[in-house]
Amino acid sequence: MKAPPYSTSKVDVVRVPEGEASDVVAVEEPLELRINGAPVAVTMRTPGHDEELALGFALSEGLRPEAARLPDDLAANTVELDAPGFDPASLARSFYTSSSCGVCGKGALEAIAVEAARVESPLQMSAGLVAALPERLRAAQPAFEATGGLHATGLFDEHGELRCLREDVGRHNAMDKVVGWAFRERLLPLERFALCVSGRLSFELVQKAAVAGCPLLVAVGAPSSLAVELALDRGVTLCGFVRGGRMNVYSEPWRVAR
Repeated sequence: MKAPPYSTSKVDVVRVPEGEASDVVAVEEPLELRINGAPVAVTMRTPGHDEELALGFALSEGLRPEAARLPDDLAANTVELDAPGFDPASLARSFYTSSSCGVCGKGALEAIAVEAARVESPLQMSAGLVAALPERLRAAQPAFEATGGLHATGLFDEHGELRCLREDVGRHNAMDKVVGWAFRERLLPLERFALCVSGRLSFELVQKAAVAGCPLLVAVGAPSSLAVELALDRGVTLCGFVRGGRMNVYSEPWRVAR
């Protein structure tokens, strides 16, 4: 499996002790999101699936988009969101989302507490199937294989089949791209699916999973305290440190059948 050409770039490097060489790194560029022609946000992302990213971002921010497309002026690194009910006053200011944390520039925790119904899905997966998801995710990451510098989110059905995988320099962007894909495929809410991420579990990733109605969120890394708190509150099963057949289940453990 080969990484898309727009996701990687060659650079010169000095390897010690070998000397001069070339290396492959992940591409990072800004993406401006517009509604009714007006900029509402800028995110740093890896190019590709930009419309999905815009849709997923807008959904997680409660903007209720209907579609995403290239802008009428065809400006580079820009996506236009169709959101008829958008009220410009609902965003006090445009904010910058960094690729490293996803919530920089927001003033307080309350500003990112988007309304999401409690997830009531009866989905259950065997512990063995949950434990296999990170390996299946890793095997399908072509850009990470080339660069070692990208996060990934995968959407798996209840049988453990990978339905969608997206990579990005921002873990939150990778999640947004998957949620945006699911929106376009009319799969929301994700009541019969699991999301698996390649890194740690932050508050924002749990928020995005909850908004998408996903009952099971799996990661190879650790959750934060706020991620656990939100998962408990929204009824999301949170599985961290999923490695080597072992895992920690922090919330709603009944969904992981042992």
